[in-house]
Amino acid sequence: MALFRITSTRLVEVQKVCPTASILLRGLSAESTNLKSVLQEKIPKEQEKIREFRKKHGGTKVGEVTVDMMYGGMRGIKGLVWETSVLDPDEGIRFRGMSIPECQQALPKAKGGSEPLPEGLFWLLVTGDVPTEAQAKALSKEWAQRAELPAHVVTMLNNMPSKLHPMSQFSAAVTALNSESSFAKAYSEGVHKSKYWEYVYEDSMNLIAKLPVIAATIYRNTYRDGKGIGAIDDNKDWSANYCTMLGFDDPQFTELMRLYLTIHSDHEGGNVSAHTTHLVGSALSDPYLSFAAGLNGLAGPLHGLANQEVLIWLEKLRKQVGDNFTEEGLKEFIWKTLKSGQVVPGYGHAVLRKTDPRYTCQREFALKHLPNDPLFKLVAAVYKVVPPILTELGKVKNPWPNVDSHSGVLLQYYGLKEMNYYTVMFGVSRALGVLAQLIWSRALGLPIERPKSLSTEMLIKQLGK
Repeated sequence: MALFRITSTRLVEVQKVCPTASILLRGLSAESTNLKSVLQEKIPKEQEKIREFRKKHGGTKVGEVTVDMMYGGMRGIKGLVWETSVLDPDEGIRFRGMSIPECQQALPKAKGGSEPLPEGLFWLLVTGDVPTEAQAKALSKEWAQRAELPAHVVTMLNNMPSKLHPMSQFSAAVTALNSESSFAKAYSEGVHKSKYWEYVYEDSMNLIAKLPVIAATIYRNTYRDGKGIGAIDDNKDWSANYCTMLGFDDPQFTELMRLYLTIHSDHEGGNVSAHTTHLVGSALSDPYLSFAAGLNGLAGPLHGLANQEVLIWLEKLRKQVGDNFTEEGLKEFIWKTLKSGQVVPGYGHAVLRKTDPRYTCQREFALKHLPNDPLFKLVAAVYKVVPPILTELGKVKNPWPNVDSHSGVLLQYYGLKEMNYYTVMFGVSRALGVLAQLIWSRALGLPIERPKSLSTEMLIKQLGK
């Protein structure tokens, strides 16, 4: 069930998607288009709720830790507070209690569009409210007005060697924006800790606004010989401006970008990019430094490169079976992959136990806009063949596809073929979730993260040989 507040103007629409909304409604959100003022009203209530909860349950256990969990990447350990999203093993990600299909229906859309605006999702992540169209539009305009890069960052980007990986350029540019941090300045001047969130909010809004400009500049410099990216248009939404600066003017691609930036935005707090941003932020590093650290985690092949690996594998598969493939030919290649000790990229997930809803919504987009694309047809056929094979193998807890199985295919279709750039787009999207949480982490006064570690020798002594 979705536990969220909605505005009166959107109540009927949301009830169609989630009939329980009227029962679960906790009050109507403000109609103000000023996100900061809306947040300012919510924070004291949330602080009080958590104070009361901790007073009553502060000593209550929420889980156990096994030796295997410690050696297994802390997988399954319940040890973080993450307000913006929760990952359900069966239903997938829920943004403030709302599933992806619910978000697709309830969140505001661009005029004539059918996919949710990332601005609307950010409002939801920060406030817990489904925004009005006016509130989402106000965010679009505010981000456009905050988007200009300082001169030293422009110079830095334009002087980076084109052979430098796009993610290295991205992380470096975000780090360099630290010179503009209002939080760092306020902290050095002794601002009271109750005001930390206000400056983190300002930095986060500025950073989100500037990310498409940085990302588009990197794309143009690396792949388009540095040709100009054009100007931000105050009348366009965040995704539309990003697409224009990249050099893409296909309305369908802009719709895909809105969907992509929405569904990749947040995946609870335990993944590498989210946890890293949270961890570094807990030391009171400003949002620029914190998010740059998260980007460096996202650049790791086990986190942000999965959709590239899927494309490489699909091209190998296509080369062998051709476009007029048979099911038997697919099965033969898949078994060959598995028997060689490799995995089928894009299948399985650390938490999910069913098909990733982020995969499903991309599949629906493809069925609507590119049903006859050869690569999509191959992906669709693999979707039918792989899960039964992995189930037969018996070693995989989740034989179903995840988000990475599909995203690269869609980007390829619309002409964005530079795979090394895909993680940059992922990073632009992920900023929405991790920075929304960073604002709340400072608003709630969450302390510096400092878990206890043990050596193998200590564990052996403690638990016995």
